[in-house]
Amino acid sequence: MAASRLRQILADQGTMVVCPGVYDGLTARIALASGYEALYMTGAGTTASRLGQPDLGVVTLPEMRETASMIAGLDKSIPLIADADTGFGGSLMVHRTVIEYIRAGVAALHLEDQATSKRCGHLLHKQLVTKDEFLSRIKAAVNARQSSGSDIVLIARTDSLATLGYDQAVSRLKAAINLGADVAFLEGISSKEQARRACEDLSPTPVLFNAVTGGVSPELSVEEAKALGFRLMIFPGFALEPVHKAVSEAARHLKENGRLVMSGAGGPKDFFNIVGLKDALAIDAASGENLFQQGV
Repeated sequence: MAASRLRQILADQGTMVVCPGVYDGLTARIALASGYEALYMTGAGTTASRLGQPDLGVVTLPEMRETASMIAGLDKSIPLIADADTGFGGSLMVHRTVIEYIRAGVAALHLEDQATSKRCGHLLHKQLVTKDEFLSRIKAAVNARQSSGSDIVLIARTDSLATLGYDQAVSRLKAAINLGADVAFLEGISSKEQARRACEDLSPTPVLFNAVTGGVSPELSVEEAKALGFRLMIFPGFALEPVHKAVSEAARHLKENGRLVMSGAGGPKDFFNIVGLKDALAIDAASGENLFQQGV
């Protein structure tokens, strides 16, 4: 259902899909409560949240699949776009990854052309696989989608721009589109002019922009990205950066003052409302068990 919804949105040429980056139940709930029409599960955020590790290819399929399933299940009407890294191996693993993401309720995933010992797309010295190997990954993903009867949206991502140059990077994406990829993701765009050119050269295929604060790409507003021709925009740092800043400040304040002063904090009940307290109480009442009939 969510994949079909995403396809309907993308069919409207005038629409920009804005996806805040989430990585756990709390960040997903906050984004959902804010009314976004799609979410993005960030691999960097999932790796940091689940493992306490940097985005250097250490997260595995089971960890990503479990997180994706939980987030997608919070509201099945809202499409979840999920990072699938390199597919976690060769063609067999790519096939398995796509099937597992489909079972998890993911609406779209992106596959890249880095080596399996990958790193964040905005770090230096990325190692690439050959064009043929990248296309084998895409073909395996397309075959998995077809064999499952799913309409999951497949996003082809290339990290080859900095190493191989613009022409070869776009050539990789065009070849992936010819195999059945639905969306193009040119990682590491370095200027607005390059962004506009990529959207024109890859048209009519929707192109995704990765908005990374402090990364190698220009910092664009949603309207600026839309004007350049992008159709999807993901914000991997949407929750990561504010959480890092806020928790670091809280840790410092507690260490220095021996107490927490939380500006605007409303207490446990207000917090639990963010993560579905009212729904939980309604389920209890509807079942007749009434464990919470006197309130909480």
